[in-house]
Amino acid sequence: MPPSLPNFSLSTRLLLLALIIVFLVTFHLHRSPKPSSLNTLIPHHLGGTGGGGATADPCRLFLSFSATANSSISSHLRALTREPHLAGTPSAAAAADYVRTHLELAGLESLTRNYSVLLSYPAAASLSLLLNGTLVKTLSLAEPADPTARAVAPYHSYSPSGAAVALVVYANLGRDEDYLVLDRLSVDVRGCVVLVRRGGGPRGTIVEAAAARGAVVVLMFGNGVGGGVERGTVLLGGPGDPLTPGWAANASAERFRFADAEVRKRFPKIPSMPVSTVTAVEILGAIGGPPATPEWKAEMSAVVGVGGGSTMVNFTYQEDRKLAEIQNIITIIKGCEEPDRYVILGNHRDAWTYGAVDPNSGTAVLLDVASRFGALLRSGWRPKRTIILCSWDAEEFGMIGSTEWVEQNLENLGSKAVVYLNLDCAVQGPGFFPGASPQLDKLLIEIMKQVTDPDSEGITVYHTWVAKNGGVNKIERLSRADSDFTAFLHHAGVPATDIYFGEDYPFYHTTLDTYEWMEKHGDPSFLRHVATSEIWGLLGLRLADDRILPFDYNSYASQLLEHTNALTALLDGLKIKPIFASIRQFTAAAKAVQDEAKMFEVQGVAEDVASCLRRRAYNDKLILAERSFLDAEGLRGRPWFKHLLYSPPKDSASKLSFFPGIADAIYDAKNSIKGEESNIDHEIWRVARAIRRAADVLRGELT
Repeated sequence: MPPSLPNFSLSTRLLLLALIIVFLVTFHLHRSPKPSSLNTLIPHHLGGTGGGGATADPCRLFLSFSATANSSISSHLRALTREPHLAGTPSAAAAADYVRTHLELAGLESLTRNYSVLLSYPAAASLSLLLNGTLVKTLSLAEPADPTARAVAPYHSYSPSGAAVALVVYANLGRDEDYLVLDRLSVDVRGCVVLVRRGGGPRGTIVEAAAARGAVVVLMFGNGVGGGVERGTVLLGGPGDPLTPGWAANASAERFRFADAEVRKRFPKIPSMPVSTVTAVEILGAIGGPPATPEWKAEMSAVVGVGGGSTMVNFTYQEDRKLAEIQNIITIIKGCEEPDRYVILGNHRDAWTYGAVDPNSGTAVLLDVASRFGALLRSGWRPKRTIILCSWDAEEFGMIGSTEWVEQNLENLGSKAVVYLNLDCAVQGPGFFPGASPQLDKLLIEIMKQVTDPDSEGITVYHTWVAKNGGVNKIERLSRADSDFTAFLHHAGVPATDIYFGEDYPFYHTTLDTYEWMEKHGDPSFLRHVATSEIWGLLGLRLADDRILPFDYNSYASQLLEHTNALTALLDGLKIKPIFASIRQFTAAAKAVQDEAKMFEVQGVAEDVASCLRRRAYNDKLILAERSFLDAEGLRGRPWFKHLLYSPPKDSASKLSFFPGIADAIYDAKNSIKGEESNIDHEIWRVARAIRRAADVLRGELT
């Protein structure tokens, strides 16, 4: 029995008892670990990396796993590319199982998110030459490099079925300026089959341009290296499932019908087909007509006449369009302090053929990064923010898997996504090519300085890259819409990166994109893959673990000023004064934010909840500033694209890779569309308002 209290009054006894209880509770709290609810708010230190429980620097530990990574990456790539694995086919399921299994072997749990989406496959096709209505020759639509026909036959997904017996006109790259050349030669494409060489812009845009001029079929050919034929999609109007525009294609989702106007506008009005260079040369040798210009002949020596003679082609195509199930594989590594802030790394898994470069060089790197993260977790590390690894499906049909996931999670991503780090064709050859939202430039360069160049002993990726660019910072801005960052940046306003080695490669979307080519030519030592893994993984670690997010909006302000100065070459400087005024406000806000970051560094890490909340509020300003560049109405005529600074312009030949609404209005005005001069002014003001909104967010106060 405990000793009794002295003979005090009841009120005094109660007061003493309360003091004893407070002392015991306080003593216990000081000696015991902090509750998990407080652990989500109170960080261990300010600026370095290393989440809860880690004893070593996780970045250094992450890099230490590189010694044998080239061997495991090579093994993954060999396994992933044994068979073609087009989305919606049985072999695609095998590739998904492989990724899922190896994520689990790394000690990471994975989730599968299925969507039922509209995919498009070839059913039948034929092409022949006719002279005066008589068959001259049946032309091959097969791929010379694929004699066993293991891969899907060359085709354009979402090309409508159709047939035509018509004259052929050669239109070079199929651009506006190419049709002007044909006009000068008095060659009319109405009612004709148009033959074009790849390289003039997105396939769908090229087909749409031909249809607008009255053509009935488009045939496309590439450079013909090794007998490959380039497959691809001609889907129009943005990414994602055509039947569920703007919402996720779950099994029970609302779906438009094929005949609905909203669906029909996503598909070209005329059929198209990729053909081999061998087939294209046979057609070019038979069509006659006015001689080609010297410029066209210099680019394609087989061109003699541009068409209009007596030789015709007979073309048929039957499409098989159907609902198919696709699978996204998602791995979530919960953050120990801010589990509701997401650092997302993604790569698509599906391929037109074997996909050694596109995309499985990236998939093999994804599995390597996952293995390293698993080892870090076993060492006791936990990321401060949640890391999400994503293996997307059906990217080749129009970024469908990633778009459906973003549309399904749009509200959560809008408030919680820190960044999206994309990987697609991770390795195409030598030389590093980074792309990023401007606030990530500084971080990307810091990490490039930490990674050894795979092709130059003793120097870093940064030093090789900067030497190649003559000392100029050439980080690409992601205004194209050809990979899975599209939905994150252009639709959801999440800052993004896209990195790869090798500017391009000759076997894009052909059956020559094999492990054997990668092993012999693309990356024989697989050290470029390892360097990609290091850069990508370090980006993820820094963004998940740095107390203060390593975003630099001074870089963004400088980039916006550079863009606007470039705009003065196209527009009267007085017209764009509103943008300059907004940039001045944005620049001041960016400097204030940078000064605030320095203040956090000086103060160091405080363990009180108030300090942690101040840091969280500061980081949220950095995250949400990018969302300010979105406009709810989206671009005119293309409402899905909402980013007013970096979305693709509708004119693929535009000299502007920024301010897409302004680029569209300039294009329309140039093409004499009524009222577009005033639309240029309106688009200028829309950009100015977006930049001012971002400045207000960085200031963090109501105006």
